Amino acid sequence: TKKAKTEEDDSAEVEDGDKQDSEEKEVEEEEDEVPSLPLGVTGAFEDNSFASLAGSVSENTLKGINDMGFTHMTEIQHKSIKPLLEGRDILAAAKTGSGKTLAFLIPAVELIYKLKFMPRNGTGVIILSPTRELAMQTYGVLKELMNHHVHTYGLIMGGSNRSAEAQKLGNGINIIVATPGRLLDHMQNTPGFMYKNLQCLVIDEADRILEVGFEEEMKQIIKLLPKRRQTMLFSATQTRKVEDLAKISLKKEPLYVGVDDNKETATVDGLEQTGYVVCPSEKRFLLLFTFLKKNRKKKLMVFFSSCMSVKYHYELLNYIDLPVLAIHGKQKQTKRTTTFFQFCNAESGILLCTDVAARGLDIPEVDWIVQYDPPDDPKEYIHRVGRTARGINGRGHALLILRPEELGFLRYLKQARVPLSEFEFSWSKISDIQSQLEKLIEKNYFLHKSAQEAYKAYIRAYDSHSLKQIYDVNNLDLPKVSLSFGFKVPPFVDLNVNSNHGRRLQKRGGGGGFGYQKAKSVHKAKIFKHISKKSDNRQFSR
Repeated sequence: TKKAKTEEDDSAEVEDGDKQDSEEKEVEEEEDEVPSLPLGVTGAFEDNSFASLAGSVSENTLKGINDMGFTHMTEIQHKSIKPLLEGRDILAAAKTGSGKTLAFLIPAVELIYKLKFMPRNGTGVIILSPTRELAMQTYGVLKELMNHHVHTYGLIMGGSNRSAEAQKLGNGINIIVATPGRLLDHMQNTPGFMYKNLQCLVIDEADRILEVGFEEEMKQIIKLLPKRRQTMLFSATQTRKVEDLAKISLKKEPLYVGVDDNKETATVDGLEQTGYVVCPSEKRFLLLFTFLKKNRKKKLMVFFSSCMSVKYHYELLNYIDLPVLAIHGKQKQTKRTTTFFQFCNAESGILLCTDVAARGLDIPEVDWIVQYDPPDDPKEYIHRVGRTARGINGRGHALLILRPEELGFLRYLKQARVPLSEFEFSWSKISDIQSQLEKLIEKNYFLHKSAQEAYKAYIRAYDSHSLKQIYDVNNLDLPKVSLSFGFKVPPFVDLNVNSNHGRRLQKRGGGGGFGYQKAKSVHKAKIFKHISKKSDNRQFSR
């Protein structure tokens, strides 16, 4: 696994073709059309080393791979690169951390190289990513791979300077890494954007692209792109929507590549310890604080169910001198980018995040993944723990914190081939800072406000959980839950806000509300209110 580039590039940075020498044959001046690449350009693989690609892959690309420190292909690379070099369409199922980024980048770069694309030929390859962070990650790998090539490449994504992107698209970008929304915007509204010569479309994390609400954009993009092209579709999970996308984007006989079908476990192989701890609601923060403090010299990621919960815990932990970083959808893009690279290049540190950071980001050497709030389903669990033990020899650990009432989730993990063992904690060694926490939240206006919003967001996220039979909001002991946020008396929560009463709210990068899109139809929902002194045995009123 390689570190992402630390420099912050302009959003649509283009490497000029000034390194081009006189031996490079140019495409005919009179026409912008590019000849199609014939099939059968590669020989058979003899082994799984990148050196075995010599003759099939250009010297420039092999130099780039060597500079990155890679010597042998992962399984998905070994199975995919040859047919992709031959021009096949591919539908690949590969879990997070399998090395799929290079599996599609190497053939994409070779395609542009062999067709001798020039800036005036416009865009030959488009790579679509679900989030800005993943787009930046892919772009960082592409930049290293292109080190010895002369073709232009760029990054197009929401939150960046649109006019600067449009200008550079007009100058000609041969390989584009993009998020769907911004790409469609340019395709529809940027006159100088030439994509009629497109040779290859890569859809990375296809399931995630559809999950975050880009289904309509994807249909429009595919409709606008040339039909005669190669398509590579990569997805960690195969859903009905992914199958529908495959039908409209791939040729009639795509090659299916799966690398996980016969595995006994579905999580990343290098995980040394995957386990859970049963923790009552009122002790959750105390457990988290103790665990983070004990492992502060390691590299950890902690997952929360809402942006407001990340924000509150970020403010609280830094206030009590436990330095942490945070990435969530309500931050500005520049802040998320800076934080991402800061954590990437740190030897140790704690990153608090929502699922916006969970999929596809290659953050090296993460020691622990802590799931503080429950994932929505086993697939989300797998994607979350995919941040650790990446690559061939990676090693890592994962901890899932469950309330006693949530143990039924383990059945679903078992069905999804996720093995978990119970971790034992000595509760006598858990830091008892509850009284200090309550005093701090009571006296500090800003932390009090932040804690209120986080508590409300936690309850709403819980109410929108897809596994209602396990994560039943009516079974929450609100006074105990509120203790973990520093409240002696639970704040009022109106679930009529952003409620869809049964489906998990759809998340989208930088989304509204508490990291969620506003539900289209608002049903009459429960209104929770703690009745503090009148009746101790009643937690809710409706």
